Amino acid sequence: MKKLLISAYSLDIGGIETALITLLKYLHNDYEITLVLEKKQGMFLKDVPNNVKIITYEISQKKIAIIRKIDNFIRQRKFIKSNGNKFDCSICYATYSKPCSFVARKSSKSSILWVHNNYMSFFDGNVELYKRFFKELKIEEYKKIVFVSELDKNIFNAYFLEYNKKTVFCNNLIDYKTIINKSNETITDFKKEDVPTFINIGRHDEKQKKISRIINSTRKLNLQGYKFNVIIIGKGSSTKQYEEMCKDIKNIKFLGAKKNPYPYLKQSDCFLMSSKFEGYPVVLIESMILGTPIITTDVSDAKKDIDKKYGIVVENSEKGVYNGMKKFLDNYNEFKNGYIDKKTKIEKFNPEKFNEEIKNKVKDIIG
Repeated sequence: MKKLLISAYSLDIGGIETALITLLKYLHNDYEITLVLEKKQGMFLKDVPNNVKIITYEISQKKIAIIRKIDNFIRQRKFIKSNGNKFDCSICYATYSKPCSFVARKSSKSSILWVHNNYMSFFDGNVELYKRFFKELKIEEYKKIVFVSELDKNIFNAYFLEYNKKTVFCNNLIDYKTIINKSNETITDFKKEDVPTFINIGRHDEKQKKISRIINSTRKLNLQGYKFNVIIIGKGSSTKQYEEMCKDIKNIKFLGAKKNPYPYLKQSDCFLMSSKFEGYPVVLIESMILGTPIITTDVSDAKKDIDKKYGIVVENSEKGVYNGMKKFLDNYNEFKNGYIDKKTKIEKFNPEKFNEEIKNKVKDIIG
């Protein structure tokens, strides 16, 4: 059995972590897997298959710079001595983490970088910062670079021509049977009212998620007399900011982070994404599986995969989010009857076919 190492930051609730658990469940019977975490924490720890070995690789927290550098050097040497090139394949699953990159690159001669975000947008279109980010991850040492979004792969290829042969597009696997089963669980902190209900699910980080766009659009639509509710699931560095913004808005409810957000998603009328940028949001696929119509800003591959198929894609701005919400409310009856408008029927998503294509790619990538 081949030995596979996967490095990640933690197993807190998030799209990347959800995708990682699904990948582990798919691979654990065919590979001897070691999962290396910077922080051994998070609600998803319990979901790691029993035969997956979990170890930690933490960077030093010493306050004095020179001592911290020495400490990290010693930790690196120890890791290389124990794990250097001892795996058939290794994956850095947390693109943003230099320690995770180090772990993956040193664990095998067949290392893979898995990219989950649009880093050009993350760096506000600054090409120099974008290039520096990937160079500091030492992309030249990776055998393959996997992108969950075709758009992000194309952006990377445009600025790193010399690595084009390494890049691969592969979407995230989705555990659709579990999603469907969990969507039927009973919830007690939310009861659907007889008005249109939007839902947003995700980490609260204003730089990326821009939930302020939803809040401001809700305030504007309220003044125009529309009746609807918004529920927001998640938490993060911007949660207090969002709650403060909503003190005078009665139809927005914060429900906190949920390990199982699927009953909420299933019972809502529309999944609403306001992000400035994304890799490929797992929650879009989850919405498609549960048949919840989508309104999303123009991020990732949304134009190609979502628009006029499973919902609508709007301009990446607060105005776009407002227009999307208004369009949904104005056409609520059509959406409830399975139509985006009077002529365009919402497609039925086939998760089994979606997964089969990805499984073939994953096997080819890992070997």
